[in-house]
Order: sequence, then structure tokens, then C-alpha cells
Amino acid sequence: MTAHGNESLPINLTIRLRQGPDGGEHEFRLVAADGRPAAGSTLPDPDAALAAVERFGEDIFFPKPGPPRLCTQQYGGPQTALVTGTFRGRTVAATFRRTDGCEIARWNAMAPLLGGTAGPAGRLGD
Repeated sequence: MTAHGNESLPINLTIRLRQGPDGGEHEFRLVAADGRPAAGSTLPDPDAALAAVERFGEDIFFPKPGPPRLCTQQYGGPQTALVTGTFRGRTVAATFRRTDGCEIARWNAMAPLLGGTAGPAGRLGD
């Protein structure tokens, strides 16, 4: 199997989004098979969410060790999101926050999966 040989495996992710410590929790699902959103997806834009997951999922869900990253010390808000489930046959348990520049970039890259839309900074590594 090639490094990309598992691209046709299903995706089944649950996203629990909390707007803040005292805010309510919203739950979304992304279910996809054969590169298309499937029944059971409850995100506002499952096509955009799937595109973000396919583009950034491998690097964000399963980061490879590397040198420490320098992150700007800025606060993007109290929102948190927990993403669990399976991505191309692998178990996912990823937490997203907006606590510094690196975390904000991760959030923006995956914004459609987290129930929103990516803005101009919605590219990993910005």
C-alpha cells in the first residue's frame, strides 16, 4: 500500500465545539466515504469540512516530531474543539484551541470541520 493508498477509507469524525468555559457545547459529525460526505454528516458545510480534512488532516491529526515551533503569543478566544473518531483507518483524538498563533493557524485550517469557515488565514503554517 502506498502512503496515499488509504485515501478511499471512510472518515467518521465527531466534533464537540465549546464557545467558552460557560458556553454550551455544539456537536457535529462528518461522515465520508469514497471522497464524498455521507448520510450522518451534520456540519453546516460538509463538503468544505471534508476538503479541509483531506488537505490538512494527516499533518494536524498525526503530526510528525520536529524542531520546536515558534508561536506568536496572541489570544484568539476561549473556543475549544475536540475531534474524535477515525480518519482513513486511524484513530483521531485532537484538541483545538485558539491560545497562540500556532493554535489559531491549526483552527483556521480546519475551520470548516469545526463548524465555521476558513478566513484568509485558513492555511496551515500561516
